[in-house]
Amino acid sequence: MRRALGSFLVAALAAGCGSTANVAQEREALMRIDQEWGANTTNVDKFMSYYAANASVYPAGSPVVTGTAAIREMVAQMMAAPGFALEFAPTRAEVSASGETGYTIGTYRSSAGGVTEKGKYVTIWTKQADGQWKVTNDIFNADAAPSAAHAMIPAETLTWIDPPPTLPPGAKLAVVAGDPSQPAPFVLRAHVPAGYKIMPHWHPTDENVTILSGTVALGMGESWDDKKLQSLSTGGYAIITAEMRHFFMARTPATFQIHGMGPFAVNYVNPADDPSKAKK
Repeated sequence: MRRALGSFLVAALAAGCGSTANVAQEREALMRIDQEWGANTTNVDKFMSYYAANASVYPAGSPVVTGTAAIREMVAQMMAAPGFALEFAPTRAEVSASGETGYTIGTYRSSAGGVTEKGKYVTIWTKQADGQWKVTNDIFNADAAPSAAHAMIPAETLTWIDPPPTLPPGAKLAVVAGDPSQPAPFVLRAHVPAGYKIMPHWHPTDENVTILSGTVALGMGESWDDKKLQSLSTGGYAIITAEMRHFFMARTPATFQIHGMGPFAVNYVNPADDPSKAKK
């Protein structure tokens, strides 16, 4: 990966060598823009404004995320995590002789759900037709595996929040450990009312589900079928492997706990079932 990235950077900076630009001036501009981006890490719209429409993000331990819609969903889930904070700043910038392509190198620090992570990044920038620098490739990874201090969490101290827009309204979620938006282990607790349904969907990573109270039902398949629903009551346990198509219904008010590897995501078999895409 490093060799491929190095070849890409060399090729990018060599491109357009038939024309010249004020490289020093463009380098300063790129440093300034990256610093401005690092000051806009709490607003999804402002953060997204630095990405080109065809940008790709390369989170460690996860598939590449490409395109405005997919990146926005990832960023929104990240910022919605309890205790979320992100700060980053460039330490170096380079620009091609043509002034059309450049990259920044820097460090970051993030935290959410009681987990803190330090790391580094390389961001490829391309000047657009209107003269603005936009991110086309964003690559980052941690200096070490995320870690959290030993903790005991009384149930009454959990902070309950509304679910992300990809889940139907009515549920409440609480992060018990980790950060579901990051490629690391997490523990998520959910409370749902009777009748709560999630249409056929799948998750990109394995998830282990324990029923803490109430009764729920799970069915496997790409379309809803009441006959396939199997009930799980208090103490019940389910292993849902990555990309397994399944659907869910709460037969009674229920609370359950999910142990998994982030980033947590809900992908619907039928895009029309995705509440975040419903017309308002």
